Amino acid sequence: MKKIFIINGSQNFAHSGGKFNETVTDWTIEYLKSKNYEVKTTDIKQEFDLDEEVEKFVWADVVVYHTSVWWFQVPNGFKKYIDDVFTAGHNKGIYKSDGRTRTNPDINYGTGGLLHGRKYMLTTSWNAPATAFTLPEEFFEQTSVDDGVMFGFHKMNKFVGMQKLDGFHFHDVEKGATAENIGIFKQNYTTHLEQTFKTL
Repeated sequence: MKKIFIINGSQNFAHSGGKFNETVTDWTIEYLKSKNYEVKTTDIKQEFDLDEEVEKFVWADVVVYHTSVWWFQVPNGFKKYIDDVFTAGHNKGIYKSDGRTRTNPDINYGTGGLLHGRKYMLTTSWNAPATAFTLPEEFFEQTSVDDGVMFGFHKMNKFVGMQKLDGFHFHDVEKGATAENIGIFKQNYTTHLEQTFKTL
């Protein structure tokens, strides 16, 4: 699996300039190109053509999503990108139907995707510390990012046929974004990329 499509889903909004996810995107590109992967990218803040974006999903062996989390959702611009691109991909390589038949509509929902054989990896960035997800009595009630806030995002990718790779979540990015911590983030994330892509 040598063809990687990287999506920077960050955007400028209020006090957020999207800089951290731009940095993470650059780390990903730097690592994958150093390993001779073929890379295509999209920054959702820039203009894009829907058909070209559909073609990138169809072309890729692996899709890497980078997104911040705002109010416990992906940013509105990233959501619109996915809504528009996936809809444009109907019968063009992303999905053909919801998988059901009119003769037996109660089963097989979510099996009409066309991106089988592809994998995806998600990174998220949070103001929340990791302990907010793990400690008893803390905000997320010991529910992980993937089983909680990002559950629907993972189901979306399963719907179109992609298989999940282990993701990476950056915590305490706003209050903890010191130069030292950014260096630790990069080191830990690069290790994650090495472990993830060596198995593909």
